[in-house]
Amino acid sequence: MNIHFIAIGGSAMHNLAIALYQKGYQVSGSDDTIHDPSKSRLEKYGLLPKEFGWFPEKITNELDVIILGMHAKKDNLELLKAQELGLKIYSYPEFLYEQSKNKTRVVIGGSHGKTTITSMILHVLNYHERQVDYMVGAQLEGFETMVHLTEENDFIVLEGDEYLSSPIDMRPKFHLYKPNIALLSGIAWDHINVFPTFENYKDQFQIFTDSMVNGGSMVYNIEDDNVKDVVESSENHIKKYPYETPKHFIENGITFLETEEGDLPLEIFGNHNLQNLAGAKWICQHMGVDEDDFYEAIASFKGASKRLEKIAENNSSVIFKDFAHSPSKVAATTKAVKEQYSNRTVLACLELHTYSSLNAEFLSEYKGALDAADKAVVFYSPNAVKIKQLEEVTSAQIANAFEREDLVIYTNPSAFKEFLFNQNLEKTAVVLMSSGNYGGLDFDEVKNLI
Repeated sequence: MNIHFIAIGGSAMHNLAIALYQKGYQVSGSDDTIHDPSKSRLEKYGLLPKEFGWFPEKITNELDVIILGMHAKKDNLELLKAQELGLKIYSYPEFLYEQSKNKTRVVIGGSHGKTTITSMILHVLNYHERQVDYMVGAQLEGFETMVHLTEENDFIVLEGDEYLSSPIDMRPKFHLYKPNIALLSGIAWDHINVFPTFENYKDQFQIFTDSMVNGGSMVYNIEDDNVKDVVESSENHIKKYPYETPKHFIENGITFLETEEGDLPLEIFGNHNLQNLAGAKWICQHMGVDEDDFYEAIASFKGASKRLEKIAENNSSVIFKDFAHSPSKVAATTKAVKEQYSNRTVLACLELHTYSSLNAEFLSEYKGALDAADKAVVFYSPNAVKIKQLEEVTSAQIANAFEREDLVIYTNPSAFKEFLFNQNLEKTAVVLMSSGNYGGLDFDEVKNLI
């Protein structure tokens, strides 16, 4: 099959391109800009476009399939040519479904935790040398790519994102997978540029639940009222398996899980991660991994990339990097760090970077999100607000939204870096939360702070 990617440089797109190349397909692609790690990884497989830009002459009748990424626009020259020629155009999730129609599809959905849960499942299966196809939203230790596709594997594990499929397909990605086995971890309003009300956002999870195949199995977090409502009100003919935070305790900075076989020390921590673990256990059991084998494998799980990722530690200090940016994730991450390091000062730094977080109307959702931290800092770039064509937000609006009088706010990357590098981090746990990089912060430099 001859496949061309429009916007091949995206995190998910380039991984799919590599996976299809490894499967033996002819793969080409275009993009107007590609950054590392996508750039070097595409180059390694000979898939990096020779020059950046859009070239309609690349689109010919010799192509079997076009895969269209979200980075492209509706008026993209290559897309218009493909439409003119009547070529088959797939969104990323559409094509994944086509590749998995004859497999058992396991889809992990939720506003938060889906990358971690998917990573836990893949870690356990990999530990026990069970081969599955997969797509996950983070680079995992022991896995070369974030996408793996074969003809022979019976299962495919998919991280189910609720964001839109492509510029010409406005359906959420996870509506297209039609799962046999699914999980919902939590529902907390996000992507407000696409889902303007919480009710509209929540509806997407109802549609996802109702899209499951007849007789499918839904694993769901019963401690999340919105998830509970969506799943338990569904009239779809599915089996429902609730999960909750398992019993555990913290001793000397280590979280222990209480199991029938004894207390199990974990590499991860925080109630949200323990909920994730409980959900992953149910899914693994549905895939044929028994409880004892799950516990044996999960003990060595260190977390997904940028999800409470420990980047530096000594006897008295620790620094974490975390992808948290939505209010619920920020609150869960900050609370988890404080509970794990209750005898240390917790310094929580949050970059407001996404469309939702920089929206003045959405800011109030952050009320109390940093309350668990001893010191709290918010950084945002006025330039990022301009790029996203939003109304300017002020430091006063941010201070009012978080309702924390001692909140420190920075808009200048150099000033934020100076603040961070001048902190005395003795007996301190630092958590840097962002889907960006604080205006150019070098995390390798940060590692040297302790």
